[in-house]
Amino acid sequence: MSLLTCGSADPWQTNTNDLPDQPIFLMTPAAQAVSGFFVWTALILTCHQIYMHLRFYSAPREQRHIVRILFIVPIYAFDSWLSLLFFTNDQYYVYFDTVRDCYEAFVIYNFLSLCYEYLGGESAIMAEIRGKPIESSCMYGTCCLRGKAYSISFLRFCKQATLQFCVVKPLMAVITVILQAYGKYKDGDFNVASGYLYVTIIYNISVSLSLYALFLFYFATRELLSPYSPILKFFMVKSVIFLSFWQGMLLAILEKCGAIPQINSLEVSVGEGTVAAGYQNFIICIEMFFAALALRHAFTYRVYMDKSLDSQGPVPTYGEFGRCAPMKSISSSLKETMNPGDMVQDAIHNFSPAYQQYTQQSTLEQGAPPPASRAHSAVGAHGDTEKTLLLSSDDEF
Repeated sequence: MSLLTCGSADPWQTNTNDLPDQPIFLMTPAAQAVSGFFVWTALILTCHQIYMHLRFYSAPREQRHIVRILFIVPIYAFDSWLSLLFFTNDQYYVYFDTVRDCYEAFVIYNFLSLCYEYLGGESAIMAEIRGKPIESSCMYGTCCLRGKAYSISFLRFCKQATLQFCVVKPLMAVITVILQAYGKYKDGDFNVASGYLYVTIIYNISVSLSLYALFLFYFATRELLSPYSPILKFFMVKSVIFLSFWQGMLLAILEKCGAIPQINSLEVSVGEGTVAAGYQNFIICIEMFFAALALRHAFTYRVYMDKSLDSQGPVPTYGEFGRCAPMKSISSSLKETMNPGDMVQDAIHNFSPAYQQYTQQSTLEQGAPPPASRAHSAVGAHGDTEKTLLLSSDDEF
């Protein structure tokens, strides 16, 4: 009797312990195929849009920033898909995501710079809003600014708060890679001995400050920007970058709380936080398809195509798109577009003590069309007549 009992119990316990867990969805070919479909569709849509902007490069000062913003879709989508393909290679996603983290900071700067270009530059913006009282609004976080007026210091704060994110984000990405190499970083590990807690805190402060600066700038210039349909543009840029960050942090917390099960398989071993990061990458692959569609409407190339065709005059056209720019011109435009030198110079300028008093050349001297002649211009007529405007940061903000 006892022999029968022992013989029936031990094999049963051994079988239950040795049975490998079923692979989660992220490890299946179906997950790679579904994500790949959305990724490659998004890539085709966005690359076509980028090509059309470069083909009709009629407003380089604006389209340079637009093309940079559009590149966020291919970089986000392809990076996330690669992370899924190498899902079972523990922590590889950290190195892939470093590229994504560095580029999204670049996008934030370019979005604010694009808004500046829409309005004719810093001098034209100040000519419109300088001295006006700041409206108190809880929605836009201006309650604490009651009684203050717009000044050059206000614009400088918006630029500085945006540029700090361009410094903090890549720096934290590099630190994450270093901590990862030494085993001091795990996604979702809020232990005080882990680097994840401190990186997340710094990220949140930097992201919140940058987001607040964009809200302030939009609040101050929303009437001037209204001809450019800014709501969709603001929503898309902020959702792709800021909401995706908080989405990843939420998934990491859910895994830490046990809502997202970890993989306990004899064949596959992944570290803490990897499953949450995998779901984050899978969701981003799908989201980028819808982001590509929305960005196609938010930053349409047809406005510049019409301007290019109008400037050509009565020339032979080829179908819908008119005269085609030579490939050499498209290549050189792309090379000039992806050069980050302007961001570096802008950062040096805005954080330099020499900013205290300087002369900003108007858009007429910079070679750009005057604000009144730009498509859907919202800048006043006096912006055309002023060639220079003395801007002083001595104004209080």
